[in-house]
Amino acid sequence: MSTDETPEHQTHQVEELCEAGSLLYGRALSEGRVRQQDALKSPCLIDFGLLQPDPEDVRWLRPTAPAVALPRLLRTFDEEVARQRRRAARLAETFEPLLDLNAHGTQSSGSALVTALQGLPRINAAVNRAVAESSQEMLTIQPGGNRPPEILADALPRERALLSRGARMRTLYQHTSRYSSAVVAHFEQLDGDVEVRTLDEVTERLFVMDRTVAFIPAAKDRSIALEIRHPALVTHLATTFDRLWRLATPMYPEAVQQPSVNGVTTRQLAIAGLLVEGHTDTVIAERLGMNVRTARVHIAKLAATLGSESRAQLGYLIGRSGILEPRDREP
Repeated sequence: MSTDETPEHQTHQVEELCEAGSLLYGRALSEGRVRQQDALKSPCLIDFGLLQPDPEDVRWLRPTAPAVALPRLLRTFDEEVARQRRRAARLAETFEPLLDLNAHGTQSSGSALVTALQGLPRINAAVNRAVAESSQEMLTIQPGGNRPPEILADALPRERALLSRGARMRTLYQHTSRYSSAVVAHFEQLDGDVEVRTLDEVTERLFVMDRTVAFIPAAKDRSIALEIRHPALVTHLATTFDRLWRLATPMYPEAVQQPSVNGVTTRQLAIAGLLVEGHTDTVIAERLGMNVRTARVHIAKLAATLGSESRAQLGYLIGRSGILEPRDREP
């Protein structure tokens, strides 16, 4: 077939599957296979691994089951977040000796675009100063489960002052925080434009003020942080927040609960996705912000719901059940 007869396919991301590709993939799932020639107008299906060559007849393509394709494609988003975290770590390592040279040589101009802050007192002072200088917006990502009440109490005065200046607050927590009375009570003490949403997994801690300054950890124990004022880096971090925000479930001021799927809760769905990827109980608990005992309780309930008698069988039943297939959700 000539180029004139086949419309040029526009490159796109997997979450923006083209109409032709979506229709062909649906047809392949219904009929069990499609001809190689039919996929010429939708090469994205092969690129994304949604269509595979039929081993019995190379003239045909067979669809990858959605329950298998979805976890694999979602893994690319996790890998992208991991890459960004590695880039931030490399950036900190690159600038660390340069910062030492600056500290022992020339005087700082006060306009550094990336500053390494060592020690919690210095980090907290810089964050408080940036919040005090903000008047429009504060974006925050808080990983992990429940936050200690004393930490929430320390943040309350600066957040109230920020809101009193007409700014807005947008905060992302993990789903486990939805059951923390201390977290809920904290936001109920705030008066202003405040919204909180949750995800099963989030990035490391992030603060972005007025989209001009951001703070991220540069050490695993959070004893070192980066204060970032480089416009391109701050924009990148704010854009990452915006994309996660659109995927998140509202928690405050009005909580929205996602319905269960065939008796499987949303938390168990997240665990199911990680189980299919082959993660251990410890890794699953760490990524979802819960302790290992709680993760194992959910795994046991998931196994009981699906009728599984072993770990290996559970992975098979998850794939066969279709619970990981894409579902319509409210924004």
